[in-house]
Amino acid sequence: MSEVIALPDETCDVRMVHPDRVKRIRHELLHPDDAVVLAERFKLLADPSRLRMVYALLEAGELCVCDLAASVDATESATSHQLRQLRLAGLVRSRKDGRTVYYRVDDTHVRLLLDVAVEHYLHGQQGRH
Repeated sequence: MSEVIALPDETCDVRMVHPDRVKRIRHELLHPDDAVVLAERFKLLADPSRLRMVYALLEAGELCVCDLAASVDATESATSHQLRQLRLAGLVRSRKDGRTVYYRVDDTHVRLLLDVAVEHYLHGQQGRH
């Protein structure tokens, strides 16, 4: 049975806006259009199948659809569909060699992003085991 923890009220007792602070923060925020694009990319990486595919590509450097599907225990059709979504979002790129299409991660920042996310996840897990 899980323990219920009482949380403090998440609103201010005294409503007071600090205009200088708000102006500075608004200046630093992502533009709403950029936030939408970034959120869509995170949604793509939030899918476990696509995430495993991206990791496999990061580890291998480059894989054809057949090898990638076998690596992540997926069908070639499903793998191809997921890769198409990742390619359209600019997360992976493809090259054709004869009749074989090879995929690779298109941006080295993806590795950094995922490494930080995994490190954060594992750090949180340490206290639970």
